[in-house]
Amino acid sequence: MTSSKFVQFAMAAVATLALAGAAQASSLKSCAIPPSVIPAPSEVPPAGEIHTDIPTAAYLLALFWSPEACRAGIPESNKVIQCQTNSFGFTVHGLWPNGPDKVHPRYCKPSPPISAATVMANLCMTPSPWLLQHEWQAHGTCQWDTPEAYYKKTREVRDGLKVPDLVPGASGTLTAGEIRQTFLKRNRGMTAQGLNVRVKEGRLTEVWVCLDLKFKPAACRGGNGAADTAVVTVTPKG
Repeated sequence: MTSSKFVQFAMAAVATLALAGAAQASSLKSCAIPPSVIPAPSEVPPAGEIHTDIPTAAYLLALFWSPEACRAGIPESNKVIQCQTNSFGFTVHGLWPNGPDKVHPRYCKPSPPISAATVMANLCMTPSPWLLQHEWQAHGTCQWDTPEAYYKKTREVRDGLKVPDLVPGASGTLTAGEIRQTFLKRNRGMTAQGLNVRVKEGRLTEVWVCLDLKFKPAACRGGNGAADTAVVTVTPKG
């Protein structure tokens, strides 16, 4: 083999290894999903929750702590995809346009069921066909023309964050302040005032990441949930 051919061979080998490494890194972000899914039916909005004329003043990315969702058996979770086949940490509950006060845009227009392809494309982010349909109808219709556009933006916002895993100590607890710090240490520009730690019956359920109209970290308009000193039970990942 001539020296020039050897260099070409070596460069090709390096490129192949790089592609393999990239594919492996990408697979780390994947999850086990079924070969096909049945989309959830369209939702009939509760009459009292239809708010079509509320301006958007901010956004909020709601993150479920999936181990707790599975432990509590909340209706939004999917028992097989979310709780049996995979072991998730934080999953996306939804990306919500928020109004200037306590009433927020909701159910702005009717929608047929999301396509199976769109459901499949987003199951590793939001592992529940029912929740994907609900979030699009309740929140996405108030800002985006299609569910594909809504979930594209949701993925962009989620991928722009370094979302931590939580590892409770021997006591099975963390303080709300410690939960906030896990986010702050990984995300430049985020502040404690921009995180709403949601707790129910002493257990962590969600963390809400508050955003401005440009989807940048911002102070939460509706409070910050549990105080930093609150001791919170954190269901460990299975």
